[in-house]
Amino acid sequence: MAETLLDALGPVLTRWTIGGSAVPAAPAVWRDALGGEIGEAELRLLALSGQLLGALTVAEPAGEVRPRGDIPSLARPPLPEPLRPRVRRLLQALREPSLRRHLLVFLDGRGWTLHPGDWMPGPGEDVPEVYAPWQDWADASQPRSDRPEVLDAGSWDSFGPAMRHAAFAALRRQDPAWAAGLLAEKIGGEAPGHRLRFVEAMATGLSDADRPLLERLTGDRAPRVKAVAAALLARLGHGDAADADATELAEFFSLQTWGLLRRTRAIVPRALKIAAQRDRRAALFQTVSFDAFARALGLSPTDLAGAWPWGSDVHVDLLCAAMAARSATDAIIAAIMAALTAAAAIDLTILMQLLPRLTAAQCRQIAIYLLRAKGAGFAMALIVAGGAGGIDEAIATPAGEALLAALGSDDAAHADQAIELQALGLLASRAAAAQALERLAATGLIASDPRLDMLRLNAALEDRRRTE
Repeated sequence: MAETLLDALGPVLTRWTIGGSAVPAAPAVWRDALGGEIGEAELRLLALSGQLLGALTVAEPAGEVRPRGDIPSLARPPLPEPLRPRVRRLLQALREPSLRRHLLVFLDGRGWTLHPGDWMPGPGEDVPEVYAPWQDWADASQPRSDRPEVLDAGSWDSFGPAMRHAAFAALRRQDPAWAAGLLAEKIGGEAPGHRLRFVEAMATGLSDADRPLLERLTGDRAPRVKAVAAALLARLGHGDAADADATELAEFFSLQTWGLLRRTRAIVPRALKIAAQRDRRAALFQTVSFDAFARALGLSPTDLAGAWPWGSDVHVDLLCAAMAARSATDAIIAAIMAALTAAAAIDLTILMQLLPRLTAAQCRQIAIYLLRAKGAGFAMALIVAGGAGGIDEAIATPAGEALLAALGSDDAAHADQAIELQALGLLASRAAAAQALERLAATGLIASDPRLDMLRLNAALEDRRRTE
């Protein structure tokens, strides 16, 4: 019967498409139900057709149908049920991927995950490693199989891409040499994007033992894989650009010495006359390593980090910071961060170049410094620390006092502050979130104000990490 009706609806749909009445073309079995009044009959035909097409027919799948299986459990439990409505509202407010990731990092830092009914990551989305099982589950191209407990040469292909990377990153943290040997054996079978993620993970526990693998990867087919491998070699003091390039870059600068008793050296950029010189200097910064540049100037890498005139030329500072982030050692990165935080002002774009090289603890300390000593806002500090801030007494910082003053102001242009409140909620420790809510209530904000959702979630959420 269903097939007969579907065939009979062809003329009906054709008449509706060209704008005519379809009652004369209706299936014979419906004629009595349609009635004699033409307007009513048209509406009844529309209702019957919609019910048939929408409820009684099922489209055939275009390709192979494979069962998904159950959504895998994660290593951490989902949020308590009473907090889920607030998180759903936050997910609507934090539509930017970077802000959503801050929320995920915050929850992971407290020992919780989102509920799969509220959110699921897409394949390849930048999320904490704890969500890797969901990413592989959501990837329809991946076969469904029981994942083994340990990543090794035999089980490599049994892991989905996200879980394989997460397991390799954990293995790299635990046993860097074993992880490098495993990657040397298996990386050739990975897609370019996956090879890139594995090579980036080699930055953890980087040592001279990784040199053979990295030198092999500098001949990879993918340009980005080659670039990352070359950068990691440069951090180890190998694979520098030609000395002629480093010497040419050094000629764009002069080394000056000041003072009679305490001789202070400073690097001064030479004035450039034409755009071609600026382009050449920028190109050299992208290929020469930090160590090679220091040698060409006659300095040690540590002296170069201390003598660089941070703040005198933002464009050149960005080039130097990018070069350091790509090729300098961790000790040099720490020295540059010390120089930047000692400067009178910090350009956030320069700081952003170095953030991928910093640990979560270093980012947190810099965020605290920006809030307490530099008067930066919470939004800026969130860019540095992410959702793993856990900052005590955040509302008592200059940024907090400025926020309270703005919210208590009669000036409507400064009264919203939704972004600052969200950032405060992501940065504060649990006790600091409760303290901030008390101070904010005194400005007149009501408890149900949606701008306080992140702070209220923070204050209510138990820190499971401390009891694990």
